[in-house]
Amino acid sequence: MDKNRKIYLDNNATTPVDPRVVEAMLPYFHDIPGNPASRNHPFGWAAEEGVDYAREQIANLINVDPKEIIFTSGATEADNLALKGVFEMYASKGNHIITCKTEHKAVLDSCKKIEKMGGVVTYLDVKEDGLIDLEQLEAAITDKTILISVMWANNETGVIQPMKEIGDICKKHGVLFMSDATQAVGKISVDPKAVGVHLLAFSAHKMYGPKGVGALFVNRKNPRVKVTAQIDGGGHERGMRSGTLNVPGIVGFGKAAEIARNEMAQDAERLSKLRDKLESTLMHNLEETYINGNVDHRMPHVTNMSFKHVEGEGLMMTFNQNMAVSSGSACTSASLEPSYVLVALGLGDDLAHSSIRFSLGRFTTEEDVDFAIDALTKGVTHMRDLSPIWEMYKEGVDLTIFEWSGH
Repeated sequence: MDKNRKIYLDNNATTPVDPRVVEAMLPYFHDIPGNPASRNHPFGWAAEEGVDYAREQIANLINVDPKEIIFTSGATEADNLALKGVFEMYASKGNHIITCKTEHKAVLDSCKKIEKMGGVVTYLDVKEDGLIDLEQLEAAITDKTILISVMWANNETGVIQPMKEIGDICKKHGVLFMSDATQAVGKISVDPKAVGVHLLAFSAHKMYGPKGVGALFVNRKNPRVKVTAQIDGGGHERGMRSGTLNVPGIVGFGKAAEIARNEMAQDAERLSKLRDKLESTLMHNLEETYINGNVDHRMPHVTNMSFKHVEGEGLMMTFNQNMAVSSGSACTSASLEPSYVLVALGLGDDLAHSSIRFSLGRFTTEEDVDFAIDALTKGVTHMRDLSPIWEMYKEGVDLTIFEWSGH
């Protein structure tokens, strides 16, 4: 193993910025320094032009009107704006929101805050493959339900929810439909209007754009959706989000969207083959290896695998000087609890703690995948060689009779 080689397989946490995106951004740091709200000189006009063009590029990627794109600091802010903004705006109609236990913390924590504000939130279970049960979803709707929030693709497993079917249920009951599509936009075809999504949150840094800029799509017609602003100030972004716009970031976001629109189909085809090679070779090399989540309805570049009786954090220490992967969501990696997403899928602690998420990207090569296969095979074999539990398992001892400590 080349000790100097560095492999990046954590693209669901964040992606490297595409050099073409950097190039598009550079003039807006110095040569075009204007504030797009300064409408009385050429520097402001040039900045506004850059923002308008980026808004078009982003709208084209998800097939919506540019006027329906509201810029934010990222998907977390967009989630907060959508959930809290709808809750406040539609308070006279009801106070009930339905979401899912496997949502990103930006959604779950916003919902917890809404509960403190007097809202009622239903957190739906998922099936063992990570998909929601549509009958349970429909049964949860009451006459007080104003919003259903379901993520397009899961950040840990890559599982894609049945968006059109959920949209049909929302339409039937006259309920707004919001989706955190952070992991899907720019990687697969996302068309909110085609599936009945009224609010859609996403971010530049998951699609080879810069960190610190995101967007919220807010439907303007049939129905016209309104949200109460969560940041007050100069009334920017159609009064929904005040604050001077991050012009270089927005320009980069636009360029990233344009590149994604042109290249995501071929990226997806290439990465799904690499992902399949990674999975099949590891499962061939290592017994008691499992894929978590639905293998038919998932993102092309993601796999979440468990290596039984191997502790994921310990396994990562065998190679993390050379390779970036994740043992759960980046936003919760400070916690040593097993991933709440995998627990929701019904995984026991032994498999949940032994999981690794591999998320490939535009700059991942076949050599990178070969390196990962080699590192994982050696790491798992080494960990199991040292493990008395693995030895007992191999000797046929029934490990279910033991009560394992949580420490």
